[in-house]
Amino acid sequence: MEIAFDNLIKLQDVDSEINAVSSLLEAIPAQIEAIDRNIKATAEILTQAKEKLAANQKKRRDLEGDVKSFKEQIAKFKRQLNDVKTNKEYTALLKEIDEARHKADKIEEDILNEMIAADDIEKDIKAANAKKAEEESRLHKDKDAIFAGQKELEARKSRLLKERDALLPQVPPDKLKLYLQISKRMKGLAMSPVTDDFCSVCQMRVRPQILNDLMEMRQIIVCEACGRILYWQKPKKEDVPEEKSDDPNKVDETVRR
Repeated sequence: MEIAFDNLIKLQDVDSEINAVSSLLEAIPAQIEAIDRNIKATAEILTQAKEKLAANQKKRRDLEGDVKSFKEQIAKFKRQLNDVKTNKEYTALLKEIDEARHKADKIEEDILNEMIAADDIEKDIKAANAKKAEEESRLHKDKDAIFAGQKELEARKSRLLKERDALLPQVPPDKLKLYLQISKRMKGLAMSPVTDDFCSVCQMRVRPQILNDLMEMRQIIVCEACGRILYWQKPKKEDVPEEKSDDPNKVDETVRR
């Protein structure tokens, strides 16, 4: 195989790895953004619980204000009892006092219910605080791991780019130009190995004559279907069947067993 063709295959391998690393790096901002959203959502649960408690406390203050107002009315009506001159007026004031007392009792019952609800809300706040601390700790660790991975990927990409720069001068200009043109058109995949008489990318069968030329690796051959540069990929050692012995005296082990 010609050295130039070897380097062209190496260039494709390096470019494929650069593209893979670049894709991983491009995905990192979205991953960080998702973690930040989760951190914010965890904090929002606690914020909502605190807002609920604040609303509960305000409602209790309003209700307590209403109770105070009714009790002041009751006190006023009681003072007026001393000044009435008819049974009708006295009875009417007693009715007003009874209604005001009934309303005050109902509101005090509502206040008690709100106090019970406040206890439940405070438990929710405590649980939300614990969950927030736990989730934020985990999410920040995930974030740190992503940043650490990002540094490794950037260092890896830098090494690959240097390797690529070293390979470019070793590929003949005409072959390099063709490779770059196809690579740009085919989203980075300019070459395709031929295995079992087929183009590995588009699965088009390669004609026998072209297959013979590919095995010699003396010229650039482009796939008639997908337009990528083809190259012969030797079968793996384990894929090559063992040659049977021509010795008639040698007994097949499977038969002997």
